[in-house]
Amino acid sequence: MAIQPHGLDTFACGEVDLADRDRTVFYIIDWPDAWTRFYVGTGMIDRDPLVDALATRRDPFTWTDLRADRALARAGGAALDAAAAAGWVDGLVVPLPTVGTRAGLVSMVGHREIADPALRAYLCLIATCLQSYVRTLVAKHGFAMPPMGLTEREIASLRLVARGKSDAAIASELGVAVSTAHEFVEKAKRRLKARTRAEMVATAASFGIIDI
Repeated sequence: MAIQPHGLDTFACGEVDLADRDRTVFYIIDWPDAWTRFYVGTGMIDRDPLVDALATRRDPFTWTDLRADRALARAGGAALDAAAAAGWVDGLVVPLPTVGTRAGLVSMVGHREIADPALRAYLCLIATCLQSYVRTLVAKHGFAMPPMGLTEREIASLRLVARGKSDAAIASELGVAVSTAHEFVEKAKRRLKARTRAEMVATAASFGIIDI
């Protein structure tokens, strides 16, 4: 409701590890279903010029800014055609501070250019508040899509590990065999690219996947 009067149609927010894009979480996706299927189904996250730009850009930027240095062309014809089919002319990406090689972001797209500096400032404020607030909700209410491919059982196991539970205790809580509980934990560890259970819990908490 806040962005629509300014020609912006949809948005998404999340966090990505620029060194390992498998470690990406989407907190909210408001995209049309067709674009979501295209983006996820084609592995667009691995070649998204908007995400690429986060490696060097710390300030908010638009599609128009990327076109100026030809960065947007790297999206490929199919992606640009899909965006055009949705009627999208311009977008604003708001990078948000985080740690290490990770970057938070809110991306908004619409059918008008985003040229007015005052409008950009307004949208950046909305984006910052949105990301900060949504991160406090997702551990309880869920993500736009499974974070880093984690299943519900793997996330449940993660929460129990964070509470100091053993495989036997996790098995009892979830009503599964101890070997199954152990496999849930090990799969979660692999998906999070963690070497130890402690690192797994720390990573999950830092992305907002679990509360500790």
